Order: sequence, then structure tokens, then C-alpha cells
Amino acid sequence: QVQPVESGGGLVQPGGSLRLSCAAAGTRLSIATIGWYRQAPGKQREFVASIPNRGTIGYADSVKGRFTISRDNAENTVYLQMNSLKPEDTAVYYCNIDFGGEYNFWGQGTQVTVSA
Repeated sequence: QVQPVESGGGLVQPGGSLRLSCAAAGTRLSIATIGWYRQAPGKQREFVASIPNRGTIGYADSVKGRFTISRDNAENTVYLQMNSLKPEDTAVYYCNIDFGGEYNFWGQGTQVTVSA
């Protein structure tokens, strides 16, 4: 069973930064597409960023220029560096590991709160 584990969330002031991590024990993340999604209270889960095993990295328009997704294959971890955070970035952030087809797995999420 593939179990993504997110970490790095917390409380930060507007304009601050956080770095989220996604790891999965016993799973080679380098061969999967890894996505970050978020869900704010009362809203649907939405796409934030993704990094494929090959191809182009993608970002939601709302985070372009502020968030950066990256891989460290040696650490078998995917990161989401979030800068210039805004209150509207407040949400639970989820990591998704997609090997294709039915092999798609979600983590439990990590809370990010941006507030003064």
C-alpha cells in the first residue's frame, strides 16, 4: 500500500514562507507524477502544482511565481516551497502520487494557516 505522508504545514504570517514535504516509505517517487492539492473550508479540493516523472511542471494560476515544486530523488521526497503566502492560501494541503490508471494515492494532508 502506497501511503503519501505530508509534513511542513503550520501557522505563518502573510508574506511568510513554508516548505511542504511529501514522502512515501518504500515507494520510488521518481517514477510517478506527484501533485499538490489543497482544500479550504467550504470549498472543493483544487490543484496547486504537479511534477511529472517526465515533462512539464504545472502550477495553478493562483500560485504561479510564488510556489515552487521540486524533487529530491536521493531523498525520495517532493517539496512545495511556498513564498509570499496570502490568507487565501489557507487550506489543508494534500500530496497525490499518481503512477497512472487506478494507481493513485492521497495523503492525509497538512494544515497551512496564513494569518496575522
